[in-house]
Amino acid sequence: MHKRPTFDSTQLMRRADDLISAASNRYRITVQVANRAKRRRFEDFDSVDDPTMKPVMRAIIEMSDELTQPEIIGE
Repeated sequence: MHKRPTFDSTQLMRRADDLISAASNRYRITVQVANRAKRRRFEDFDSVDDPTMKPVMRAIIEMSDELTQPEIIGE
């Protein structure tokens, strides 16, 4: 039996809110998150890293990390 990891929805919502707050254009940041999620979905199609984490959730986490940690190179 697989144990499903639980995601802290409060933390995810806070990260998404931080991204939107830091963006100059809400629509643009939403499109950027969607594009990254779409790209990751195809890149990770064969990967079994974390099949329970949806691409949008992963994109929000990555982009918020890039926002708070400028040493990470983002797109």
